[in-house]
Amino acid sequence: MDDPPDRQAIIDLTVAYCWALDGRDWDRLDDIFTPDATAVLGPEVVGVEAIKRRVREALEPLAVSQHMVSTHDVRVDADRAAARCYLLAQHVRDPSGAPQFVVAGRYEDDLVRTAAGWRISRRVLVVLWTDGDPAVLQPE
Repeated sequence: MDDPPDRQAIIDLTVAYCWALDGRDWDRLDDIFTPDATAVLGPEVVGVEAIKRRVREALEPLAVSQHMVSTHDVRVDADRAAARCYLLAQHVRDPSGAPQFVVAGRYEDDLVRTAAGWRISRRVLVVLWTDGDPAVLQPE
């Protein structure tokens, strides 16, 4: 049976991921993923260091990004959980309004309870639609 404090901790973890990305606080991802986590964020990467490298390479060239998550669906089973939520991410290369790229989709996560709390062991980004210029996310 799902435990409301566990559900809230998992939702908070997903929100913390967004703040880490948008704040360019890459080391905060150590508190969100297991060390050996897998993430499918375009290409599949394995390990929290590879995840940090992947998001850093995608987001550092931007002036700003804004990741928002909602409509959380969390299922807890003892020390494991599955969660999904919708995502809307705005990527802006130039804050004056020039090229932007929006990604809408969902995150599908597997999580484990650790001594330090819940951590994501696998994250899959499922893109549902995009809008704008995808070159915004390409290195210059």
